[in-house]
Amino acid sequence: MNTHPLTVDIHQDRGGPKQALLEVRELKKYFPVRSTGFSAKPQFVHAVDGVSFSVAKGQTLGIVGESGCGKSTTARLVAKLMAPDSGSMVFDGDGVDEFRGIALKDFRRNLQMVFQDSFASLNPRLTVAQTIAFGPQVHGMGAQEANQLARDLLARVGMEPDQFGARYPHELSGGQRQRVNIARALAFDPRLLILDEAVAALDKSVQAQVLNLLQELKSERQLTYLFISHDLHVVHYLSDQVMVMYLGQIVEIGPVERIYGHAVHPYTQALLSAVPSMDPAQRTLASPISGDPPNPIDPPAGCRFHDRCPKAQAVCKARAPRLLSVAADAAHQVACHLNDPQSGHGAPASSATYAGLPLHEVSA
Repeated sequence: MNTHPLTVDIHQDRGGPKQALLEVRELKKYFPVRSTGFSAKPQFVHAVDGVSFSVAKGQTLGIVGESGCGKSTTARLVAKLMAPDSGSMVFDGDGVDEFRGIALKDFRRNLQMVFQDSFASLNPRLTVAQTIAFGPQVHGMGAQEANQLARDLLARVGMEPDQFGARYPHELSGGQRQRVNIARALAFDPRLLILDEAVAALDKSVQAQVLNLLQELKSERQLTYLFISHDLHVVHYLSDQVMVMYLGQIVEIGPVERIYGHAVHPYTQALLSAVPSMDPAQRTLASPISGDPPNPIDPPAGCRFHDRCPKAQAVCKARAPRLLSVAADAAHQVACHLNDPQSGHGAPASSATYAGLPLHEVSA
């Protein structure tokens, strides 16, 4: 069993071992809470608390979890949009912003981000073509070459340059604006794209088109994705690996088919149970998970999920679980006492099944 606390090895996938493009080690970010009195003890929101993972070249890591679990904060820390309190990153073997590592400027050229709000992430004063050409021009590309690049990228994302190049963001639909954001991200020829709920605000038909576009671009340009979404169907379709977060920590991580077919952590099982079924004969008889996540300012001791877990025992309240491999599968890891034979937890670990079917009780 792999018990190393720093790096989660998720490189074993459908195509065999892959070399890591991005390694994140013990990333932490606490946000201070304003005190209400002179003698008040300083308090912090534990947004990201010791997150470690790696993403293989050419792969997609999907990150899922309830709102407030730290998904978007993790993405912003990886993108260097905010500074972590502690932790480090390695990009293609080089430390990020470290001595003899990759410079922050070069790292940011290799990593681009597509946000959920397609309108707010575009400058309303720039046309579509100017938006895409702006970044390359700032980095030294000539105006004529940058404008041609913008036209080529617009055509690649399915937008006719002569028809859309001179339009402003308010003249586009949500799907068209998101295609512009993708084209702008590609203008630097990045190796890693962070997609933070990039298709969440789109209609289902448009969402499917954008997802297919992302799959094509990934194959054409050998891109690596960090994909964040609440839609577990979308994560299943696009991802090679899945990382489940709860209250700032990783609870389960591994290949997508292992997570969706044999989820071990009770929280992961509850998330999959909440996925609506396409079969009208299958109905939810009880909520797969009850209550709200604990206060992130003062997270509970031990396993942070114990107060909502139906299988919690005394050890869950007393000691935090280790992230361990599931049986002999080093790529599938779970932070749960159920999976640790040395924890003292009496209940056996159970594997859930998904394969398009709900995990909760159903009635005909």
